[in-house]
Parts: sequence; structure tokens; C-alpha cells
Amino acid sequence: MSQKIRVLIADTFDPWFNLATEDWIFRDMDPEVKVLFLWRNSDTVVIGRFQNPFTECNTAKMDADNVKLARRQSGGGAVFHDLGNTNFTFMSGKSSYDKTENNEIIIRALAHFGVKAYASGRNDICVEKEDGPRKISGSAFKETKDRAFHHGTLLIDANLSRLANYLNPDKKKLVSKGVQSVRSRVANLTEFKSDITNDALCDQIIKEFFKFYESECDVEYLDYDYLKTVPALNEYYEKLKDWKWRFGETPKFTHTLDERFEWGGMEVHIDSHKGMIKDVRIFSDSLHPEMIELLSTNLVGKEYNAQGISMACHETVLELPMIEEYVKDFSNWIGNKIS
Repeated sequence: MSQKIRVLIADTFDPWFNLATEDWIFRDMDPEVKVLFLWRNSDTVVIGRFQNPFTECNTAKMDADNVKLARRQSGGGAVFHDLGNTNFTFMSGKSSYDKTENNEIIIRALAHFGVKAYASGRNDICVEKEDGPRKISGSAFKETKDRAFHHGTLLIDANLSRLANYLNPDKKKLVSKGVQSVRSRVANLTEFKSDITNDALCDQIIKEFFKFYESECDVEYLDYDYLKTVPALNEYYEKLKDWKWRFGETPKFTHTLDERFEWGGMEVHIDSHKGMIKDVRIFSDSLHPEMIELLSTNLVGKEYNAQGISMACHETVLELPMIEEYVKDFSNWIGNKIS
């Protein structure tokens, strides 16, 4: 039996635009319509709704390589996106939501290229290799009172060597209450079908979507010009790219770090919540206890990033100009450690 459907494709690689578009479609959609949204992001780490970017990601390496950080509305773990990765989102009313249907559409599309894939567990689509299964797709889910969505990745020709650069955090002494990612053995679809491309796979997914629901529709292409015409979409976009959403939603954690300088040792314990420094305890054999006291006080209430550290240290130097070099040493060290 034919069903009302809608197909949309993002015509930009901006992760905040794409996630905002996904959220807007989800909130604005008619629950009686089956929706397929296809999109790609340029170099981005996307974390789950309740994850801690500081424990999931090497944020310093991301900054150095101009890799964006995005926090999605759904749960799940951290993933790295580049243009070798295609993302799909299926949306529907909650009463008719069935992720097995969505997986079947993807699996049928892959079969068209001779790739034998299968759903594994709750979240993954895998392909077998001689030495065991490889994950080529991971998923996350979201539900509200009357609607639901299922979105996931498809590794086509992603630069898998870069995964370790950004998804493995620096060896920090962090104790976090956030949700931790589970690492899996992954593979690109080009390992199984060398000439598969994003455009060809998306075209086939759309065809399988049409066939599965026995209906067709025009494909809608969304870009920045479209963004400007929809106030709610623009509002979501501004929220998702804002520091408060990406870092300020970070759960409670404690960061302990230590270093020895020529002027003394520093052992620093920082309690952070929602991207802000809530408490600081510093132990030191420095001959300047007033510096320790002022740093401990001035750091509280600052953002947990290099800029926040720099601001607190600047305030400290204004009161203690005679030991400016010591404070600069501290600022450079701890700022690099937590960035």
C-alpha cells in the first residue's frame, strides 16, 4: 500500500546546518509522512547528547586541524565525519516507527552494489570479512510523544586513519560521569565495492525508499538560502553551533593534572560542569601562596577552555604583577592541557 513520503537532501556540508535541519524537519513534519533525509558533513566530530567532548575527543588536535565539534540531539557515541561518510535519517510518526524497515532499505540499497550487509545488535549494520565482521554503519535514535527518528552513518570512503586522531582523547586524568563511546572495528564500503560513491548510493537508497513504501515524490534540496526563510530552522542552527550547546552541555567531571616548573610544582584539581569551572583545588610547594590562592579563586566561574584559563590568569597578574612570568607559565601549560 502506498504511503505519504518526503525525501530531502542537504546541499551543504556544514554539520550545524545539517543537524539543525534534521531537528527542524523532525519537529515540523507531519507524523503521517515517512521522511528520508540524506546529508554529509565536512571534517567534524559529532558527539551524543550526553557525552563529554573532553573525554571523547582530542580537542587540541581538532582545533589544530580545523575539525568542528557538533553535539546532536540524540544519544549514542562519538563519530568522526568527513565527505567519505554519508548520513541518513528516517523519520515517521511513533505509531508506525520501525527501525528494522529503515535497516532493510539500507541493506537492499547495498545489495544493489553486491555488498551483503546485515543488521547487528541494536545500532549497527555490518559486512563480513575473512577475519570477522566490520561495522559500516552505526545508528542513534530519538523519540517524542508522537514521532521518532533513526539516523546513522554509512562509511563509503572515509579517511579511517583520522578516526584515532580525534576520537581518542589526550591521556588526561579525567573522571567523567558522561556516556562513553564504544569503539568498534570499522571498514569502508569501498573495501567491498571499489567504485561505490556517495551519489550512487544515495540514489539507490532513494529508489529503495520509494519501492518499500510504494510511492514517489520530488527530492527537496536544502541550503543556506533555505535556512534564511525558516525562522525556526535558523534558531536551531544558531543553538547547535553555539559554544554553550557544544561544550556547555558537558556533564560533571574532574580533571587532575600536575607539572613541575622551575619555581615549584603544581597539582591542580578542576571540577567542571556544563563547560564551566565549578571548583578548583591547587596543591603546590611554590614560595608564592598568594598566587595559589588567587588562581584558585579566579578560575572558578570561568569557561573550561584556554580562553577561560587565560582570563583568570590575567586577573591574577593584575593583582600580582611581580610574578607575572610564573602565572604565564601556568596559563600556557594548563591552557594547552585542557584545550
